[in-house]
Amino acid sequence: MQGLAVVLFPVLLMLFALAMERVEVRLQRLSVREQEVEEFLDRANGDEVATLAHQGFPHALAHLNQRAKRAG
Repeated sequence: MQGLAVVLFPVLLMLFALAMERVEVRLQRLSVREQEVEEFLDRANGDEVATLAHQGFPHALAHLNQRAKRAG
């Protein structure tokens, strides 16, 4: 029984490390800079804030950028 644990533990540890690496990559892709947040809060209207609350920051920032392109 102990021999099985000695063999399985490193394998399980490596699988866990690979899973955490995938989570980290996804989190890095979703991260935003502080400057983007400040700019959003300065220029956002009610629609963008609602989008932020329901869909998250990346969608709200895209909505704000689309509005800026249409206006200018």
